[in-house]
Amino acid sequence: MRAAFPDFRLGKVLATSFTGTLSERHGNAVERIPTPHRLIDWLAVNGLAVDSCTTAQLDLARELRESIHAAATAAAIQNALPASAVQVINDCSAQGRAAAILTPEGKRRWRLSSASCVEDALSVIAADAISIIAGERDGKLALCASPTCQAAFFDTSQSRTRKWCDMNTCGNRQKKARFNANQCKDPRPVE
Repeated sequence: MRAAFPDFRLGKVLATSFTGTLSERHGNAVERIPTPHRLIDWLAVNGLAVDSCTTAQLDLARELRESIHAAATAAAIQNALPASAVQVINDCSAQGRAAAILTPEGKRRWRLSSASCVEDALSVIAADAISIIAGERDGKLALCASPTCQAAFFDTSQSRTRKWCDMNTCGNRQKKARFNANQCKDPRPVE
């Protein structure tokens, strides 16, 4: 990864990890795919390696990301899905020609139609979004409890009561803020 860019927030669910390429949406937003090459990096880390990406493909990827975020947020709070978001997700899903393949180790991998077909990679992400928003996977869509984040994430914990999109970032930040607030309320005399 290039040191000049913020780290990727990688989760176990492709679609919600993709929406995490724009974090802190309600604070100081952090764009984690600011350039076409950075999208190539993210796709490679997630098993969807492509050789090239144009600015137009980056724009399409960001449009898909925001559509998934809008639809997942609506689903998490049990609102109607935005029609424009649904259309973008469906269009991206239908555009690609990626194929699922089984490796000798028994893992699923994706084969794209060509090494430069970002649309194939986006179709895989869109299909993943469809499966979680439609409720086809074991888990629950939820929103991060951090007031500056509020990212949609897919909760697969046993109790389905996770509060944070990522415990290492949002969860720790909130715990630290709560600890510091409690320290200010309870000043202990110095002996």
